[in-house]
Amino acid sequence: VEDLFRRYLSPAVATTLLADPKQAALGGEVRDVTVLFADLRGFTPFSERVDPAEVVALLNRYFAAAVPVILAEGGTIAQFVGDAVMAIFNAPDDLDDHAAHAARAAIGMQRAIAAVAGDDPRVPRFRIGVHSGPSLVGNIGSPQVRQYTAIGDTTNLAARLQTMADEGQVVVSGTTYERIRDRVTARGLGALTIKGKRDPVEAWELSAWDA
Repeated sequence: VEDLFRRYLSPAVATTLLADPKQAALGGEVRDVTVLFADLRGFTPFSERVDPAEVVALLNRYFAAAVPVILAEGGTIAQFVGDAVMAIFNAPDDLDDHAAHAARAAIGMQRAIAAVAGDDPRVPRFRIGVHSGPSLVGNIGSPQVRQYTAIGDTTNLAARLQTMADEGQVVVSGTTYERIRDRVTARGLGALTIKGKRDPVEAWELSAWDA
């Protein structure tokens, strides 16, 4: 049962709940985190022309390649939504230099997915958005069903940056970039107009981790 439980929750969350079941209570705390969002650009048209069983098989291959990269960098898988995955760094466990861990995970994910996709032009690739900042992290939902996640502007902006990324890109906010700038190869994208944000947001495309 414990093994099954761990397969339905990110390992860090499962370990926390097994050690202290009171941590399953609804609510949370504000923490400084880095949130990573990734989805497959072009997934909808791809799924329209491909058999559902083949779509699911592709998603499982992609996630089987991406999830170990996230976990190896100390990330917590918050959720899978169709072709998308959300990960939190620095919750529930403390993670020093969490922006760096998230950036390395994002770059590593792209490499892992490229190896799975190969040279097949028909299959979609991940686009990734990353942002760092305060977020309310904890259990959100109802007394019957709940989910460990991060809520707030930090999460929203990471998701928006993901939608601004091209296939194969890792786009990070200026906030995240400032925390890792001396250790990455990056290209400035300028100030992007983000839906729902009053002011433009500085963004950078990461291509390599140099440290």
